[in-house]
Amino acid sequence: MGKSTHKPGKLAPVALKTLGDGWHSDGGNLYLFVRGDSRGWVFRFVAPDGKRRNMGLGSQYSVTLAEARKQAALLREQVKHPTAPHDPLAARQEIRLAQKLTARKHMTFKACALAYIEAHRAEWKNPKHAQQWENTLATYAYPFFGDLPVAAVDDALVLKVLMPIWESKTETATRLRGRIESVLDWATFSKFRHGDNPARWKGHLDNSLAKPNKVAKVTHHAALPYAVMGPFMVELRKREGLGARALEFAILTAARSGEVRSATWDEVDLDNRLWIVPAERMKMEREHRVPLSDAAVKLLKTLPRVEDEVLVFPSSKPKRPMSDMTLTAVLRRMARGDLTAHGFRSTFRDWAAEATNYPSDMAEMALAHSIGDKVEAAYRRGDMLKKRFRMMNEWAKYCATVRKADAKVVPIRGVG
Repeated sequence: MGKSTHKPGKLAPVALKTLGDGWHSDGGNLYLFVRGDSRGWVFRFVAPDGKRRNMGLGSQYSVTLAEARKQAALLREQVKHPTAPHDPLAARQEIRLAQKLTARKHMTFKACALAYIEAHRAEWKNPKHAQQWENTLATYAYPFFGDLPVAAVDDALVLKVLMPIWESKTETATRLRGRIESVLDWATFSKFRHGDNPARWKGHLDNSLAKPNKVAKVTHHAALPYAVMGPFMVELRKREGLGARALEFAILTAARSGEVRSATWDEVDLDNRLWIVPAERMKMEREHRVPLSDAAVKLLKTLPRVEDEVLVFPSSKPKRPMSDMTLTAVLRRMARGDLTAHGFRSTFRDWAAEATNYPSDMAEMALAHSIGDKVEAAYRRGDMLKKRFRMMNEWAKYCATVRKADAKVVPIRGVG
């Protein structure tokens, strides 16, 4: 069982802290094992099956010598019981395993969902993604089985959540199904449940629910016809507030709402009339260079600059970008709730295609769409950037011009 540096029988309490590395016997199968700063009590015994076992009783720092002796005495009785000797270490392992199994059986779907979201939060580029996960699950899934053990989630429960909204809120329902499937996959991998995933689509739910693209057509963002951009911009420029200026800037740059709302002053080079959006803030995860028209530069120069504020369009909360609803609110105050901020990108694309001779690839690049590496490399060269400056200037001038209702649209000479 190992040698002791003390006379067998009892260790002296006052000497415990001075014992060096190794096994130190207190007699009666009780040992203090020391290795560096680690000092733990161990009950060493021979199990009924003849195997030598070491059973930890706790650290010397948390278990006194008297408590360790008391534990050892009880364990000796179990090992040497005259009629029913047993292995106390095996018994403890069985209890712990049973406790783990019980905990797994009671791990709720909600707890698994929160763990999944936390585990994947870092990989989501936009913090809004995590919020969307939390909101959809809390709104639709948790009321039905959020507090149930994740192992109890079955086909019937999943359908009970999805069927009421499958036709009325098809896009939401589709995303919700995928999120439930991901959480259940995570739970299976983590051994909180087993068996097939009741939220899987192919070969399973596709037998019970209509295909999403057959239920409802994809609804595109409402866009304003480019022919009436002039009157709209006149009204928009009458509106005060950063929300209105952010919407105006988004229109002039054909940028996404999120890119505008999170724009920082260090991304903007007013002297060279260029706004460089870093890759981590772009949907395609590539740096996006935005030529700034004269109108866009003028707008930026009129904006108030607050000390220590890095955002171009800050919200009322310091160093926090404004909400997407801020731009929506501007449209609603203009009695144009039929439009969306994102829809103006389509307006710009239609204008470029129908009212100019600019190549389609140039317009696609202005929208930060994928156009192929070789083509993009060509457009990034200085010559093409100059043409993009001209295109954005012409777009700004078009937006500032009010035309007669019956005026014909004449394509602008874009590349000559």
